Order: sequence, then C-alpha cells, then structure tokens
Amino acid sequence: MTALVTNVIPNVGADIAPLLVAPANGDTAVCGSGMFLYVKNTNAAACVVTIACPVIQDGRLTTSSSTFSVPLTTGIGVIPLLPLYADPTTGRATITSYSVTSGVTVGVVRVP
Repeated sequence: MTALVTNVIPNVGADIAPLLVAPANGDTAVCGSGMFLYVKNTNAAACVVTIACPVIQDGRLTTSSSTFSVPLTTGIGVIPLLPLYADPTTGRATITSYSVTSGVTVGVVRVP
C-alpha cells in the first residue's frame, strides 16, 4: 500500500512515463476535480482496478466499490478520481485492488 504522489501536468503537456510506479493493493490517492489515476498495462491480461466508494446516498444507499477495466498488453486507462471516492476519515481515494500487478504501472495526475 502506497500513498500515491500527485503529479501536476502543465497545460502544455508532459511525458508522464517516468512518474509511474508499481501498484499495490490498498494504494491511496488524492481525489477531486481534475484528478486522475493513470494506469498503463503491459500484462497479457486485462487489469481490473477497484476503487472503494464510501458514499451513502439518501442516508441509506451504499455503493461498496467501482471497477474499471484497463485493456491488456498496451492498454492505458485514465480513471477520474471523483470526490465521491474520498474516505471520510482520510479524504483520499483507496484503490482496493488491481487484478494484475505484473507489467502494470500507475500514477496520479492533476490537470489544471
């Protein structure tokens, strides 16, 4: 489990490849407007990313998690880290699991 660092991407763009790190189940990230989890998958299997969703709607309806599939081999996923993923205690999104981690790298980016 890692507290992923937020990388601010300037309006002119940037090569984010050097900013990517190996994922671990339980990673956390800042979430909110303009925040994204960038996932690069070179594994021979699709990578399903699961993010905890601790929000309660109408005081009674819960959603335990949200999943996103990143295609195999050269797949790239850009997953919005919406405010609804914020843990009420830490204020951070928790990436509860990656279905595969070999050949997968991740980074948190903020686009101004």
